[in-house]
Amino acid sequence: MSTGQQLTPGATLSLEGRIYRVESCVKVTLKGSSFVKAKLKDLADDKVIERNFKPGQAVEEVQLLEKLLEFLYPEGKNYIFLDVGNLDQISVPSDRIGEKVHFLKEGVEIRATFYGEVIFGIELPQFLELMVVKAEAVESTAAVGGSSKMAFLETGASLEVPSFIEAGDVIRVDTHHKEYIQRV
Repeated sequence: MSTGQQLTPGATLSLEGRIYRVESCVKVTLKGSSFVKAKLKDLADDKVIERNFKPGQAVEEVQLLEKLLEFLYPEGKNYIFLDVGNLDQISVPSDRIGEKVHFLKEGVEIRATFYGEVIFGIELPQFLELMVVKAEAVESTAAVGGSSKMAFLETGASLEVPSFIEAGDVIRVDTHHKEYIQRV
């Protein structure tokens, strides 16, 4: 247990049955009384809330566990991963993966954050090499100017690429910013 006065950014708390990460906190003093104003990010749905804590108020700090998982295959509305540490298969609901699903392919290793047996989020590698399966056609006059076009990747993601990228090319993608880096 910690107190409101001991809150620091990055700490993980359990409040009202939900898990939050402290994004920021500021001590506020008004007319002799003080409190700590904190911005908390709900790890289940990424919503940010503000909460005030009295300096001596008890706060339950929790420890999260990070595991390395390897993506195996989709199964219905879940995604099956292999826990690299103990070789167990783990089923992850699609709502925990969100838009990151567009960058998952067999063999990709991710970092998953757990509290007990519940997964709160996954982190993709920043860079992945993915094959372009379809690229939009570009007019020949537009290609001279260094324009871009949409490309569709093997994982289902689509993003803007330079006009010289064609179907069959393998490209490096920044998964955090969802952008093209280079042709491999």
